[in-house]
Amino acid sequence: MQTNTSNKKIRAVAKHIHMSPHKVRRVVSQIRGRSYEQALMILEFMPYRACNPILQLLSSAAANANHNFGLSKTNLFINEIQVDKGTFFKRFQPRAQGRGYPIHKPTCHITIVLNVIPK
Repeated sequence: MQTNTSNKKIRAVAKHIHMSPHKVRRVVSQIRGRSYEQALMILEFMPYRACNPILQLLSSAAANANHNFGLSKTNLFINEIQVDKGTFFKRFQPRAQGRGYPIHKPTCHITIVLNVIPK
């Protein structure tokens, strides 16, 4: 976790999430710039599989803010959230006549930066 002491930015990172970055970005764009409580409600009721790791990461970042800085979770908002491409899991699918076709299973890295709501 990295912090900026003047603005109290709280950062949490999840790496090698076994999901396509394109599918995760679809969910992330819905919660960008929202408060912590609004983001929790949105993520709980969206029907996508990508919501679970984002929800865990958001809860972890809020717990870091509470534990390390004594900040209330109700005063936090998502300042920045980004999804980057990770490595590919490389597998082979058996095909006819002893051949094998490569299968690339994508992963992604999710970074969340929380900040305190200005008063």
